[in-house]
Amino acid sequence: MFYNSTRNSDVKVNSAQAITQGISADGGLFVPEEIPVLTPDEIKAVGEMKYADKAAFVFSKFLTDFTEAEIRYCTDNAYSTKNFETECIAEIAHLFDGTYMLELWHGPTCAFKDMALQILPYFLTTSAKKINLDKKIVILVATSGDTGKAALEGFKDVEGTSILVFYPEDGVSPMQKRQMKTQEGNNVGVCALKGNFDDCQNGVKAIFTDSEVKKALDDNGMMFSSANSINWGRLVPQIVYYISAYAELVKDGEIALGEKVNIVVPTGNFGNILAAYYAKHMGIPVNKLICASNINNVLTDFINTGVYDRNRQFYATVSPSMDILISSNLERLLYIMTDKNDKLINEWFGKLAAEGKYEVSDDVKAKLLDEFSAGYCDDEHTKAAIHEIYEKYSYTCDTHTAVAVKVYEDYKKSTGDTTKTIIASTASPYKFSAAVLESLEGKNSDISEYDKVDRIAELSKLPVPAALADLKNKPERFGDVIAKDDQKSYVLGTLGI
Repeated sequence: MFYNSTRNSDVKVNSAQAITQGISADGGLFVPEEIPVLTPDEIKAVGEMKYADKAAFVFSKFLTDFTEAEIRYCTDNAYSTKNFETECIAEIAHLFDGTYMLELWHGPTCAFKDMALQILPYFLTTSAKKINLDKKIVILVATSGDTGKAALEGFKDVEGTSILVFYPEDGVSPMQKRQMKTQEGNNVGVCALKGNFDDCQNGVKAIFTDSEVKKALDDNGMMFSSANSINWGRLVPQIVYYISAYAELVKDGEIALGEKVNIVVPTGNFGNILAAYYAKHMGIPVNKLICASNINNVLTDFINTGVYDRNRQFYATVSPSMDILISSNLERLLYIMTDKNDKLINEWFGKLAAEGKYEVSDDVKAKLLDEFSAGYCDDEHTKAAIHEIYEKYSYTCDTHTAVAVKVYEDYKKSTGDTTKTIIASTASPYKFSAAVLESLEGKNSDISEYDKVDRIAELSKLPVPAALADLKNKPERFGDVIAKDDQKSYVLGTLGI
């Protein structure tokens, strides 16, 4: 299996090269040359495996330059009760008849990003050895909240690496901010940016492709890589849990092998729902991929009209990990849907950079509507959904998952589609305690962050994850705040070059 760049189809690298580079030198994202297909018998067999075995099986289809022993080293170290609070790793809760919550937040940072970022350091260090890389790997991360902490936790004290995370100063929850500012490890750095997530992400991408910066790193025995989902090593682990969930439901008799399901994903940067798209095209029977956005609904408009337009008001919401107007992974989907037409990709994303807007061709519009449905909801409806789910089903969900539930309810009402449905539940409710508690009680509270956590625990009977409870007494290590134009100099200064 080889990988092309979305900006230049002539680029051809193996998975170890794709993972260590993170992003192609031309600014494109790496995409596998083909999507491997699983047989129904293989899908059924996945349901009988432990999670680490499921992951190893899926990775063997994509990381063909890795040996079986190398893959097992990665999966056995990443997916264990040492890192996750549940043996199943990805739990499935039955919300109501025919609707299932795929709980992806039982890892060390209580968000779905752990599912990929617990294994990415193993992928990266194994890949570096495979290609005889003798440079220090510098991980640059832009985060809207969850990726940053998950990446920091995954890479802390990993030999031969250092990691620097940028987050929007006022664009993450208090718990997310505290998770990052108290991060332990001798090779980690955290900095807030005066701006939004898109500013963080644009800055990181610009640094990645800056020839002056790359030369400075090279002269000092360093190179960049990424822990964002622009890195294929971050995206491929997300495919696993959709295949796993379908196979588990078959094993449990909830669905018949071959029966179609819908998959609903709260979406910002498009990586999580793109993983579901890959799972579908590997053979998981999917009726509709439902893209759920908050009021920053650039993806909803795009899927429904074929016009991507980031020239709109940016909103800071109670679901901050989705406060994004430039969805990086969409580039991978469009590359596939245009039959690897790198000329079109360069044209469209050139327009996005220059004008903030592009429109895809009619055939791509038709493909989008065939595969996807899209909807959005604002903060008021998000909070109402949390309250309704709690009252009806005694189930407490976070703000991002609530967006997915509300969009799914709207989808059912408008289509009458009763297909059994998997909803990606992406974070613990305790990470967004202010909004969740307000939703549960119907009123604002001025009690402290940790008193809010205790109150949610009292109401929900859901244990507070130790990783969040322990933050209360940890000292804050990182407090830098910079202007968005200072990212490049900050990176070089932090690295001492």
